[in-house]
Amino acid sequence: MFFDLGIVTPPPDVSIIGFAILCLVSFFASGVSSSLGLGGGVMTITALIYLMNPTAVIPVHAVIQANSNFFRALMNWRSINFVWILPFICGSFIGVIIGGQLSFNLPKHLIEGIIGLFIIYSLWGPKLMNFNKPSYLVAMGTGIFSSFATMFVGGTGPLVAPFIKATTADRIATVATHGAYMSIQHTLKILVFGILGFAFGPYMILIISMVICGVLGTWFGKYLLILMPEQSFNIGFNSILTILALKLLYSAISQLISPDA
Repeated sequence: MFFDLGIVTPPPDVSIIGFAILCLVSFFASGVSSSLGLGGGVMTITALIYLMNPTAVIPVHAVIQANSNFFRALMNWRSINFVWILPFICGSFIGVIIGGQLSFNLPKHLIEGIIGLFIIYSLWGPKLMNFNKPSYLVAMGTGIFSSFATMFVGGTGPLVAPFIKATTADRIATVATHGAYMSIQHTLKILVFGILGFAFGPYMILIISMVICGVLGTWFGKYLLILMPEQSFNIGFNSILTILALKLLYSAISQLISPDA
């Protein structure tokens, strides 16, 4: 059944303490994303992995991130760059369809390693792919690759971030446009998980609570963004990207060395 809601009760696999921790994480993660443009998604999925049923992490994370990114984009909607959004949507649709079909077959650490290498290269490597001269093909390719990967690892905002950063003029436009792109991508992912039969119902109270905390965090982070100097934003943006990429590479290498760890 599409979007089996089940009985709307607190999730049986999350304790009261875990519930409170996840709500706090949602607040701070949304604040981080709203002020620096990214980082909150990976922070949220890390907490979810530790505190709830692993099989529900990616679908629940998709709902939370779709709302968090939507409100982040909504609060700065005048600054969104819509030029490349249509090819990105087309690419994302293709990516989630393919990823949904293969999500149980491709090793997670392989996707993590690819994403980590891509981010490091896009920031510090020679610019074979010139993001400063974007095209519809690059936008679609970014949508395909990032949406395919998000079906396995969830928080792929850093994968989209280099393209967004290169196609926006200032930090507010970067944050708003990144939020718009990611809210669309996560919404497509929710639809695919619904079609595949995931039951969101048992997690609705947790989702709603985390969304509310996320909206409050996004509002808080918006004011930090306005007050933050452009140079500080760029340093923070690139630093978070690099740290998250290294974390992904570490996870991938650890799984290759010790698959049963």
